Amino acid sequence: MGNFGFPIAITVYLFIRFERKLDKLEAVIMELSEVIKSFNYKKGG
Repeated sequence: MGNFGFPIAITVYLFIRFERKLDKLEAVIMELSEVIKSFNYKKGG
C-alpha cells in the first residue's frame, strides 16, 4: 500500500478538480444556450 498511496492521492485530487471544472463548464454551456436562444428570439427566428 505504501507504493500506491501517493498515486492514489494524486488521482483523487485530480478527479475532484476535474469534476469542479466540469460543473463550471456545464453552467457556462447552459448560460450560452440561453443567450443564443434569446438572440434568435430577438431576430425573429
